[in-house]
Amino acid sequence: MKKRSLLVLIMIVSLLASTSMVFAAGQTEGATDVPQSLSVLVYITGVMAGSPPYTALAEGAQEFAAEHEYVTVKIYEAGFNQAEWEEQLTSLVATGEYDIVLGSNPSLPEICERVGVKFPKQKFIITDAFYEGNNQIRTYLYNQYEQSLFLGYLAGLVTTSSMEYANDDLKIGFIAAQEYPLLNKHMVPGFLEGARMVNPGIELDFRIVGNWFDANKAADLASSMRSAGVDVFASIAGGAAQGLFKVAQEQGAYIVFHNTNEYKAAPGRVLGCGSMEQKKLIKEILSDVIAGNVTYGEASIVGVQEGYIGFFYDDPAYTQNLPADIRQQFESFMDDVGAGKIAYTLPAL
Repeated sequence: MKKRSLLVLIMIVSLLASTSMVFAAGQTEGATDVPQSLSVLVYITGVMAGSPPYTALAEGAQEFAAEHEYVTVKIYEAGFNQAEWEEQLTSLVATGEYDIVLGSNPSLPEICERVGVKFPKQKFIITDAFYEGNNQIRTYLYNQYEQSLFLGYLAGLVTTSSMEYANDDLKIGFIAAQEYPLLNKHMVPGFLEGARMVNPGIELDFRIVGNWFDANKAADLASSMRSAGVDVFASIAGGAAQGLFKVAQEQGAYIVFHNTNEYKAAPGRVLGCGSMEQKKLIKEILSDVIAGNVTYGEASIVGVQEGYIGFFYDDPAYTQNLPADIRQQFESFMDDVGAGKIAYTLPAL
């Protein structure tokens, strides 16, 4: 009896162990098979038309959703009236439909913080901004100081050259839609510092349009600056930059451009274009969201060495518009930037 009882007990224990293993395996497979769902609100602070960074933001999210069955994306264009942005975002978040709000604007974190107080479970991810310490907000700042530095260096090479529209005044220009910390502390100073790496005597003429769409005002500013001796321009002005392109074509001046390929906007006048890999970053961010790898409250700065800031060398206009000696000097400088050999101090925002 004792042997029989022992045998029965062993059989029962073995059966229970086997059942437990099957149950555990079923749980793991089941968890793996459960789809990850994600609802994303892409909040455009402005409109996509005439704004390649916003277009890339939306397209990156939409392409990611097309590649992932359980990701849904809503695109919302908030328009140019900044006074309405917070109210609009509040109404959208109040629906409770979105797991994350995805945006790209240096002024957006402050708005999201105020909206987040009312909706403490809402998460916000913002590119082209730097904001730390709020556990609802994650930001990624493109190193625009670095981009401005190498575009300024190119502008310096051109204004000191013997190119057709370069003059002897050693003046470069920067036209912006409006002032904000990233522009004032990173982009404009970086542009001037880069130019002065070519010649310390170069001066900067900086003008403000007052909005992101008034091309006529931008044209008036550009014309005035051209008369004052500016021969190379940069611009962060959205649709208003069309006025600068027109003046450069009609009056003879050169342009270096941030973030997007604009060689065709003013053929023969746009000499170099920096790139900002917005679409690439957006897709990587959404992958991290699904994987649970986003740490809210943190901020990152991404630039040339990280692969998110670059330059459009491959457009034929770059080779056609710039003399070989200038291209050689510029490309050598860019190699040094990529290798971390160019010393500069990134100002605090």
